[in-house]
Amino acid sequence: MDPKLIEKLLAGIEYESTRKGPPDGFPQLPDIPGGRYSDPEFLRLEREHLWKKAWLYAGHTDELPEPGSYKLWRRTGSPILLLKDQDDRIRAFYNVCRHRGGPLVTDDNGTVSGGLVCGFHGWTYDLSGQLINLRDKRDFVGLDMSCRNLVPVRCERLGNWIFINEDPEAMPLAEYLGPVHEYFQGLPLENLRLVDQQTFTVNCNLKVLLDAFLEVYHLKSAHAGTVDRFLDYRGSNMCLWHRGHSFMLTPNRRDWVDPGVKGMPEMSGATDIERYNNPSFNIYPNLVTPVAPSGLPFLLLWPETDASMQLESIWFAPDWGDGPRDELWDERISNFDRILAEDLQLAERIQESLSSPGFRGMPLNYQERRIYHWHAELDRRIGVERVPEHLRVEPVLDAWITDGWS
Repeated sequence: MDPKLIEKLLAGIEYESTRKGPPDGFPQLPDIPGGRYSDPEFLRLEREHLWKKAWLYAGHTDELPEPGSYKLWRRTGSPILLLKDQDDRIRAFYNVCRHRGGPLVTDDNGTVSGGLVCGFHGWTYDLSGQLINLRDKRDFVGLDMSCRNLVPVRCERLGNWIFINEDPEAMPLAEYLGPVHEYFQGLPLENLRLVDQQTFTVNCNLKVLLDAFLEVYHLKSAHAGTVDRFLDYRGSNMCLWHRGHSFMLTPNRRDWVDPGVKGMPEMSGATDIERYNNPSFNIYPNLVTPVAPSGLPFLLLWPETDASMQLESIWFAPDWGDGPRDELWDERISNFDRILAEDLQLAERIQESLSSPGFRGMPLNYQERRIYHWHAELDRRIGVERVPEHLRVEPVLDAWITDGWS
């Protein structure tokens, strides 16, 4: 990270720690309408317009170790096949044979040799998705095989992380990420390995839990015995970026260093920003990642129903060479899961209140501006004209959204 940027971020922490109120000109945030968490029509609009046109994390290259390795990904409803081809390129296709819709693979992961064969009628595709053979070709009149290749899905990488986007017209991943991409270029992304994966079912609307991950205003109450002991929430320095992304840098208390990472190797490129602070990114819409010198988790939030979701917790670390991961990871992940459990329990209790007449809206403060920013971006993606007027979020933060690290 550029030394001038480090200096700027630390100056921002100093300002936040000593300010007496919000900065001059910061607007009063209108209440977030409560119906955005429970209204069936609004939640239908959210499902329809958010997930099919966003860059979403789908996997890590460690999950596709050799040509023919595949992973079946279903998070947006349409089964998508992630596949490594003969040239070690990661590709993505809908898991749909172009004949009569049969699945090309049925297991969640595995390896195919030679190509993809539909189990319904035997149509065969190579690892680049081209139709190369079919049974009884003589019986098809005027069939142009070149027009029947697998339907591709946009697939791009950030280091060893694989992202997909079902919108063929979507901007490139690097452009979409903007300052997030700039930051991660300073870390050894091609060297990060998959450490651990867990999935939790949480009985709440996705936004309830996501809101908690976008602020640290709740630390003193919800994490009094854990996170609040080592993070100074009053110094949090935040950035709001275009396309809904945001950043939060929260300082450690009194140069506290996590004893749970003692002895773990650091990523090359790590700086005092990561050593003595907690830099946390929200890659819109559903990825939250707090970065530490020794590695980082991806927290991925996926809708299940209007009142339930799944949370994936996936850890990455610098390459440790041959053999299993360091035993220190067991304690580190366990400690992190303990903190997560505090958030999950709180979110499920909040969900019980969402349909109550007492939940009418959310009056957010300056520290909670990343939540407001997230909602305003959601309206933009849905199309403000489609959102019922009483459920809209007024874009009052536009002047506070930047293209970079200002």
